[in-house]
Amino acid sequence: MTAETDTESIWHLRLARRDVLRGLGAAAVAGAIGAPGSAAAAESLLEEDAQLTIRRLIGDAKPQPGRVTISLPDVADSGNSVPVTIRVDSPMTSADHVRLIHIVAERNPRPWAASFSLGPRAGRAEIETFLRLSDTQYVTAFARMSDGTWWMKRTNVIVTIGACESMAVRY
Repeated sequence: MTAETDTESIWHLRLARRDVLRGLGAAAVAGAIGAPGSAAAAESLLEEDAQLTIRRLIGDAKPQPGRVTISLPDVADSGNSVPVTIRVDSPMTSADHVRLIHIVAERNPRPWAASFSLGPRAGRAEIETFLRLSDTQYVTAFARMSDGTWWMKRTNVIVTIGACESMAVRY
């Protein structure tokens, strides 16, 4: 490749990027003015993003319901800081312990909320943290055991003021 060819390929990339940005802007405007079907399209896009995130985190594994408990409020006044506790039923011995815990908040702009690595020396399979939630949504926790099995729990939380909206109100 010559310097001229490199410059030419970069110019095409810039043009493509510009076209993508124009398309995104048009989609945003269509969504803002309420284009027909835009709510359904946005909903399916959110679900697809969450599904892609889950696939990246657990691969093709088929998690089973059970062994995982999620404790979070039924109603969160603000999505800025929602306390959550994840517990996994495990003896936490070297032969049987939790290796990973993933938390996915399905309607967040970035659904992957947190991941934790555990081992037998953790003592108990429990984590406590705070989540930032953008809207009323399902929160799902996935736990990978030392034998390679995956377990999960999915629960709904009602968010009165989403994390994004509360920042707009505050400032």
